[in-house]
Amino acid sequence: MIEWKNDYSIGVADIDEQHKKLFEIANRAYSLLKNELITDKYDQIAVIFAELLDYTGYHFGFEENYMKSIGYKKLLSHKVIHDDFVERVKNIDLKQVDEDQDKYLMDLLDFVANWISDHILVQDKLITKA
Repeated sequence: MIEWKNDYSIGVADIDEQHKKLFEIANRAYSLLKNELITDKYDQIAVIFAELLDYTGYHFGFEENYMKSIGYKKLLSHKVIHDDFVERVKNIDLKQVDEDQDKYLMDLLDFVANWISDHILVQDKLITKA
């Protein structure tokens, strides 16, 4: 489970709320992973992947527009980091996910949890310090 802490707040209310939504998506993946009553999780995994991809597209666009509006000098390098995340999620092979669902859920959770945490605490915090 990935818990939101005030340390993750960057001080921009809309962006902070969007970050909380990313935590919510990751936590749904965690709940699915821990649910031993569901033997075939493929459809739910596919829904979570699709939502993650869709929501990050929305969030990254919003965040990039915000950075542009304040004249953030590192916008392009920040956008590259966002684009890399989207590509990584897009390149997940759902056929492989179906072969070992819990492993892929765990891999997704590790990747997303670490990425979200590191990205917010390092990259996004720089936005409001600029």
